[in-house]
Amino acid sequence: MRLFSSHVRLYWFGLVIGCMFTACSKTPEPIKIEGFAQGTTYHFTFVLPNVTEQAAIQQAITDELQRIDLSISNYRKDSTIELFNAQLDTEPHEVNEEVVQLIEQARKVSTASGGCYDLTIKPLFDLWGFKKDVFNLPSDEALQQTLQLVGINKLITLDATHLQKTLPNLRVDLSSIGQGHSVGRIADILEKHGVTNYLVEIGGELKARGKKPEGKPWRVALEKPLPNERTLSKIVAFNSGEPMSLMASGTYRHYFDSNGKRYSHILDARSGKPIEHNTVSVAVLHPNPAIADAWSTALLCLGSEAGIKIADENNIAALYVDQQGEELIERNTQPLNNLQSVTLESANDE
Repeated sequence: MRLFSSHVRLYWFGLVIGCMFTACSKTPEPIKIEGFAQGTTYHFTFVLPNVTEQAAIQQAITDELQRIDLSISNYRKDSTIELFNAQLDTEPHEVNEEVVQLIEQARKVSTASGGCYDLTIKPLFDLWGFKKDVFNLPSDEALQQTLQLVGINKLITLDATHLQKTLPNLRVDLSSIGQGHSVGRIADILEKHGVTNYLVEIGGELKARGKKPEGKPWRVALEKPLPNERTLSKIVAFNSGEPMSLMASGTYRHYFDSNGKRYSHILDARSGKPIEHNTVSVAVLHPNPAIADAWSTALLCLGSEAGIKIADENNIAALYVDQQGEELIERNTQPLNNLQSVTLESANDE
């Protein structure tokens, strides 16, 4: 069953990271596990201290992806989060610690973003027609009515395993944080099996630790945020080997053109409308992949003008790319300028 899809994911705006895996000439050869899950592809590359652990790791990864799917997938009616969404009342309901933890992590990012980022935004997403890829320009009345169905403040966390709605038909969608969480969980499995050198990537979202077998840093590519071409913009090198995640979001793959105007499917939960700023992509570096995932969405929603200030206040290392006419302009947050463990180089320098 699918968990995430770039077609329907609430805040997922296309793959903007391409992994660059280079064959190693020295032993040991890195182990590579590839496949399809959560509506996308995954690639796990790691150095295994004990080759006899490979089968156990592969089975553990399969089991974990299935477990996450049953917990936080919004594409299966029997998942924990969808069973909660189906409860059309304001009574307390038991979920699990994983769901509550993700909601609380996202709530902090939502608060920091002033409500631009919100896990309950799906009714607005559907209203504009992004669910079925059929553009619908809503009336002001319909927009205001739908806005009443949105707001993470309408969701109460009672304890580590219980949630309560103040609006019966409130729906929670964990897509904007769940894929980053999945990356982190797979990294945890590798580390439990003694793996300290790995690159874990799901749908373009990734976490790296350690080095490649020959001692060189893991390197990945950021795509230039242009809708009609696929060229490399930046090479990101994880030089120190410290655990670090890279998550990126962009506006340039999914949008509607109507009557001479372009409507991004990035919606501001405060207004209910597509954003209109010039930011076309944001890449976030953070040790925690779930937090990086949520922040990449929130900062894209905010745009560089407001987002850089908020990122600086919350110590978030981020690379903004704005488009002015035909020109792409890069802007770093201060924490990115201060980051020593990772370097970003122009792909043209390669």
